[in-house]
Amino acid sequence: MTLPRWLARFNRRFINPKAAEGGRWPILVHVGRSSGAVHRTPIGAIPVNGSYVTFVNYGPKTDWLQNVLAAGEATLETGGESVTVTNPRTVPCERGLAMIGPEAEAPPGWVGVEECLIFDRG
Repeated sequence: MTLPRWLARFNRRFINPKAAEGGRWPILVHVGRSSGAVHRTPIGAIPVNGSYVTFVNYGPKTDWLQNVLAAGEATLETGGESVTVTNPRTVPCERGLAMIGPEAEAPPGWVGVEECLIFDRG
């Protein structure tokens, strides 16, 4: 069980714009698969050996995830630089957690995250 879709819509409208302005979170820049519009989504991308791992908190139907998987690439703005990320793929959350190790902060168990997205630094 992942977080509810209504919460994703609320975050997209109210929380994400403020998070993107604040500069605390990496920003995933991706193109809408239907609209062609450029979107900027704050995500918790964790660098691991030339790749990045992020948790898919809202499940596999999440718009940003579907956009990135369809395009096969995106741009990640992190640490003051823009990085092209490629080869997006989802893996079970246990595999993502094993990649990042115990020092990284995982979502609380009640969130019910089942998948992680991995993409390579291009």
